[in-house]
Amino acid sequence: MSYQSYRGTTLGNTLQESLDELMQYGSITPQIAFKVLLQFDKAINNALATRVKSRLTFKAGKLNTYRFCDNVWTFMLNDVEFREVQEVARVDKVKIVACDGKSDKN
Repeated sequence: MSYQSYRGTTLGNTLQESLDELMQYGSITPQIAFKVLLQFDKAINNALATRVKSRLTFKAGKLNTYRFCDNVWTFMLNDVEFREVQEVARVDKVKIVACDGKSDKN
């Protein structure tokens, strides 16, 4: 399963806008645009699973809310500190959406 959550990124939004423009000009069909978006979902999920090697830790002052629905965890945290080796970042509020990264295709 490829999650569509990365369509909301700058790259994903730009891709969607470009596909919309191509459809308006009649250069591609909605079916082709849909296939491109599906391929984007697969590619971005694969790249994040295989190419990203950095790790960070975080500690929250307060877990405000949490939810588990359709195999997706959502956490709303307050007073959060992120650490990566020597770098530290602090934020007042953060929303973390965690999806199952395991593929059903083995």
